[in-house]
Amino acid sequence: MGAVERGWLFPVPDLSLTLKTTFGYNAFRPLQREIIETSLASRDVLALLPTGGGKSLCFQIPALHRTGLTIVVSPLIALMKDQVDQLQAAGVAATYLNSTLGAAEARSRLAGLHRGEWRLLYVAPERLLLDNWQENLKAWNVTAIAIDEAHCVSEWGHDFRPEYRQISKLRELLPDVSLMALTATATERVRTDIIKHLKLRDPAVFVASFNRPNLTYKVIPKEKPADQIIAWVKKREDESGIVYCASRAATERVADTLAGKGYSARAYHAGLSADERTRNQELFLRDEVRIMCATIAFGMGINKPNVRWVIHYDLPKNIEGYYQETGRAGRDGLPGDCLLLFSAGDAAKQTHFIDEMTDTHEQQVARNQLRQIMRYAEGASCRRSELLAYFGEKFSIDNCAACDNCLEPRETYDGTLQAQKFLSCVYRINAASRFGVGINHICEVLTGADTDKIRRWDHDRLSTYGIGKDLSRPAWAAIGRDLLRLGLLVQNEGEYPTLQLSAEGIDALKSRHVVTLTKPMDLPKVRKIVRREGDIECDEILFARLRELRKKLADERKVPAYVIFGDATLRQMAREYPVGDDAMANIFGMGAKKRVEFSEIFAREIASYLQDNSRMTFNG
Repeated sequence: MGAVERGWLFPVPDLSLTLKTTFGYNAFRPLQREIIETSLASRDVLALLPTGGGKSLCFQIPALHRTGLTIVVSPLIALMKDQVDQLQAAGVAATYLNSTLGAAEARSRLAGLHRGEWRLLYVAPERLLLDNWQENLKAWNVTAIAIDEAHCVSEWGHDFRPEYRQISKLRELLPDVSLMALTATATERVRTDIIKHLKLRDPAVFVASFNRPNLTYKVIPKEKPADQIIAWVKKREDESGIVYCASRAATERVADTLAGKGYSARAYHAGLSADERTRNQELFLRDEVRIMCATIAFGMGINKPNVRWVIHYDLPKNIEGYYQETGRAGRDGLPGDCLLLFSAGDAAKQTHFIDEMTDTHEQQVARNQLRQIMRYAEGASCRRSELLAYFGEKFSIDNCAACDNCLEPRETYDGTLQAQKFLSCVYRINAASRFGVGINHICEVLTGADTDKIRRWDHDRLSTYGIGKDLSRPAWAAIGRDLLRLGLLVQNEGEYPTLQLSAEGIDALKSRHVVTLTKPMDLPKVRKIVRREGDIECDEILFARLRELRKKLADERKVPAYVIFGDATLRQMAREYPVGDDAMANIFGMGAKKRVEFSEIFAREIASYLQDNSRMTFNG
């Protein structure tokens, strides 16, 4: 099949040329080229690439190599404008249609679509399915449809949106148009759902590694959290970050606390008016506000590449959401830090909410998800390895050197006596009562609590009643979870998560062999990480000057700073000191249009800096 028959404007080998001249990148990221070539061959595609893995280029570059219009289905209005701003800055004919446009502007863009002026159209799923759009879609020579954030189609995903289920109607309306579904996070079950509900036809499935090597993961005990956050921010005053909270009240409280200390922080949650949410988000995108304190209502599709850190003030509801939220740090490939403040009390609050659910299926899903995130938070093994295992990926390195458990391994101790007490208590309750109980009840029996259930079930007559009074209930609960992690106990997955001894647990109880337990988390020690994945060593004073220049240019154009250039581009300039147009051509992110528009301005700033400052040299 020739290039003309496939509707391409020029041959596939020119993909690298498009990548360089339009976007300023020298090489594709993993799987990008394969996805693009498959899409250009008119085959349906399901692409799973991590946040920052370059999903957008997978449909943007094919749109430049095709005749006709590529429609991009996007869930958030802010994301549409953001991506269109970036594409237009790179010289790509892209537009969007949504409720923020006035009637005259919307008519103008529609007229442009009828004239074939645009290569890409960004639109929300519900707008696509309006009755008066069906004729438009048939008239616009649509040659491809890309569905971003495709996990929204699945109730098993962390952000289910019912309107996404309706997108499959496009298959009937435009039967010859290929579909591309993209997401940054999806388990095997969610992938199956995406294919089924979007009616993808024999799709080529591409799954990149979920590993984000430039991110560092840490979990610390939650103790005076306001002070912990202020101490964290104090070391990162010039960096953008997000604090995720479980409630609207917490976002307001944390934002007020930070603002009271002189930091530029705003709250974002569903209780604010749409205008206030939009304003706060815009201030954050433009670096006017450094810190966003938000519920999970904020963030999906936030295309801000220079978020340097993410804090979870409260325990996330599930690992998939946690991975997606931490993934908003370091999208530009530069280092990012992820901190989770862990409190068993937060887990107890979630358990209370789960108990109040009326749908037993939802309840069971939520309980399983809570157990998984608890295991992650309390576990002593590599955080990265745990995250990747959740998505079915094996991490091949023993020590990632970028999480707290690998950098500062937790101490272990001979916990044989404690294990014997706990395992024996589980065994005796099951034998005496012929039914299992949960971890909290075991802890109450061990500590000699006087509860209605203990009296009703005669568990105060067991030999194990009160034999663990030397430890608190939370301490015993942590031991129980450690025994689960070691596989000596198993927890049933039903409505009531009861405990049973595994075959290994029975053996440990009978043989009394040594059981090594892990000490609970301590508050972190002060340590300095010198070199990190994605770090670009550069002249920090020049970098600061270039950031100021970038912000001035962005404000003049009323766009976020990263629409001009990302931090990686500025850091390379501050490392290589390019003062001529030819030197600028080799800078990451310097596409042809941006080179014409900005290279002279930035080269002049660098030359001015070098009049009073000497060049620095860097290793590597």
